[in-house]
Amino acid sequence: MNHHLLPPLGLALSSGLLVPWLLVRARWVQQVPRLALAVWAACGAVFAASAALLPAHLVLPAASSHRLGDLYLSLRLPPPGSLLTLSGREYLALLLGLAALALPAAGFVRQLLRARRARRRHADVLRLVGRYDPALGATVLDHARPAVYCLPGRSRRVVVSSGAVATLTTPQLAAALAHERAHIAGRHHLLVAAAEAFAAVFPRLPLTRYGGTAVPLLLEMTADDRALRRCTPDALATALYALASGQAPREAFAAGGPSAALRMRRILTPYRAGHPVLRGLLTIAAGGLAVAPLIVACCSFPA
Repeated sequence: MNHHLLPPLGLALSSGLLVPWLLVRARWVQQVPRLALAVWAACGAVFAASAALLPAHLVLPAASSHRLGDLYLSLRLPPPGSLLTLSGREYLALLLGLAALALPAAGFVRQLLRARRARRRHADVLRLVGRYDPALGATVLDHARPAVYCLPGRSRRVVVSSGAVATLTTPQLAAALAHERAHIAGRHHLLVAAAEAFAAVFPRLPLTRYGGTAVPLLLEMTADDRALRRCTPDALATALYALASGQAPREAFAAGGPSAALRMRRILTPYRAGHPVLRGLLTIAAGGLAVAPLIVACCSFPA
């Protein structure tokens, strides 16, 4: 058996099964959602790289793995002549690895384009039925139910229902608007598209099953934390309570929604942010996980 198969196999099992299983059971993820999102993103990157190396090593003997690894993981483009010297099996391994990377990449682009088209259609409707309020910096939509949501991307805008304007106080409305603008500024729709693309390619993988639920919730918590820089916890929690039953398009981020109760409890319950050293170690671990395939490959392939 090709001994170079073991490192990417171990990384794929760790990033696709073990780490996601640990993440959904960890308590610290809700305290530092941005760090938790970094770990989820690192797991996705590690699994994609490992999935590209696995089929290549399956069809190659150990001696040929060195050459193919150099092509995959070199920090510069290989000389054009090196591609002409590959054998048939090496070409097959190269194509299998590139196909493994192309599947989630193509799914990511497809999800982005699909969501962009839906947001563009919704923005066209808003231009007809909504009115822009310069004081709020948002589009006001006549609807009795309180709702605040945003359309990210090129059609970015914040939408407020007339029911929300009538129900929320000025600080509460400002808190809800700050939450939505945090989604837009953080480009959170990119992480949602990546999670959906992985779920489409690897539907039964724990990384996608757990991440499909955890990533949107962590993005909402991240937006809450950013909004709290501009408002009080009471104002944001009360706004979430009032907007909990509000509806929004699937391609939008809503301030309320099903996670409102959990986020209210998180906002109003004091928690320990954790020791700075512990948070630093977790950050280093997330970064190390992201570059682990490159490190292992460089250690495995001779110069």
